Amino acid sequence: MKKLERMLDHIKKTLQESFEPTELVVLDVSESHRGHSGFQEGGESHFDVTISAAQFSGMSRLEQHRAVHSALGPDTIKRIHALALTVRSG
Repeated sequence: MKKLERMLDHIKKTLQESFEPTELVVLDVSESHRGHSGFQEGGESHFDVTISAAQFSGMSRLEQHRAVHSALGPDTIKRIHALALTVRSG
């Protein structure tokens, strides 16, 4: 990840390149978690992702989530507090 690249943009770019999704929505929902564990001033701590891609066909929900986490990589995953996923094949 480039030093000045926003986490939201990094997540979008990485998932787009990894899965060529037919649908991809990445939202920074950090502000709605103000006062809760893991909240970071300035956001970029809590994300909601909706992704649809043919690659997820035939995968269990756990396998889909593991594929997304693997694509993002451990450095990205450890920099964010929460990643809510809605994954669909298609």
